[in-house]
Amino acid sequence: MYQKILLPTDGSGYAEQEVDRVTKLIADDGEIIVLSVAGKLTSSAFQSRNKVRKVNERLLKEAKTAVKSMADKFDDSLNVKTIVRTGFPAETINEVVAEEGVELIVISASGKSGLHRLIIGSVAEKVLKTADIDVLLIHNNEI
Repeated sequence: MYQKILLPTDGSGYAEQEVDRVTKLIADDGEIIVLSVAGKLTSSAFQSRNKVRKVNERLLKEAKTAVKSMADKFDDSLNVKTIVRTGFPAETINEVVAEEGVELIVISASGKSGLHRLIIGSVAEKVLKTADIDVLLIHNNEI
């Protein structure tokens, strides 16, 4: 059993599978940390500051909605903490792991696919390669 489990979410995963795994792995007095990382755009010559600000506000709102939605899926008897950060997902996940003393990351191989995945890369894959702790990758057949 683990004392602290990090569950990153972007709102597009397979929440039921993730919640089931985390619930089985958390110690009775353990803590589940649900994290969502909002990307942050910067303005450029091609984008106005106002448009970029609106997009960033929307990304942050989506991240807050994602953590709340995931946290609400857990039984009230469990200790669930939510964190929303802005940054690069894989890097931010590893930062939170260090800051919070997390022992296990449970992450789903969901979200982007196809050409987008080739250009951007998979957050789950980056976490698997860079994490200093155990990572449980939830495999989904629909990917």
